[in-house]
Amino acid sequence: MTRAAVVRMSHARAPGKINVFLKVGAMLDDGYHDVAIAYQAVSLYEDVRAYPADDFSVSISGTVELSRVPTDGSNVAIKAARLLARKTGFRGGAHLEIEKHVPVTGGMGGGSADAAATLLACDALWGTGLAREDMLVLAAQLGADVPFAFTGGTAIGTGRGDQLSPALAKGTFQWVLAVSDFGLSTPAVYSELDRHRDRHSQDIFPADTAPSVDPNVLQALRAGDPQMLAETLYNDLQAPALHLEPSLAAILELGEENGALAGIVSGSGPTIAFLAADLDSALELQIALSAARLTVVRATGPVHGARIMNA
Repeated sequence: MTRAAVVRMSHARAPGKINVFLKVGAMLDDGYHDVAIAYQAVSLYEDVRAYPADDFSVSISGTVELSRVPTDGSNVAIKAARLLARKTGFRGGAHLEIEKHVPVTGGMGGGSADAAATLLACDALWGTGLAREDMLVLAAQLGADVPFAFTGGTAIGTGRGDQLSPALAKGTFQWVLAVSDFGLSTPAVYSELDRHRDRHSQDIFPADTAPSVDPNVLQALRAGDPQMLAETLYNDLQAPALHLEPSLAAILELGEENGALAGIVSGSGPTIAFLAADLDSALELQIALSAARLTVVRATGPVHGARIMNA
């Protein structure tokens, strides 16, 4: 393919996400689970600035707790840049400056947003001109949530969560997020779910191998109705996350006592997402939770997926 002149810096931005519905299927023979997810991209963003370099490196800043973010080759952004270079035959490197605003290991896809933004930023920096369809293939290789960070909006994810189909969503939903100062390991939460299912195998229905999203969720999103959506929020990983970190239960209760329509553990946690009826209700809830000495941020959704900011 032809390459444009290499630019001095490229800036891309990608959003975090909330899973408004997450159903986890039975464990498969390979030890993984298929899932059914209703994703909504929200207005907490990761910014990636890519600069020409001979090798690959990353530096991290931002408004969230950063101590758990690796700065070596295990960082997903470096993996994304290397993958794009291999795919396109680009022989140089990039220095990546990541500005993080999505909670780290908080169940909101911050690392996935980094990967999606890095693919776009490096493609623009290097002038490699990769087609969108090929970019999504690379995104899926980097993690199940990366394709959604790339596309944004509202979507249904099946398989490992990376088989996406767009979902219609009307209006804007108001979210208030209670952010923890610790993380929860996604594999640990899934393992706890499997143990929970084994412990209660006589009392609960077996999980489907191919789960699906509740049609009522899709109806609520199409209607743009926060009350309707609140009644359909669901996360199979919430119970195991609460079992691993019981303090989250009190935060859920506090939010609902202070006007939230509903609260849900975001993904594998520990971030808790509260859905508010409107902006005024969201502001009041933010104040109440902040007064309880919780770290709280407001966000709206849905928003656009990854995009170049300096084009």
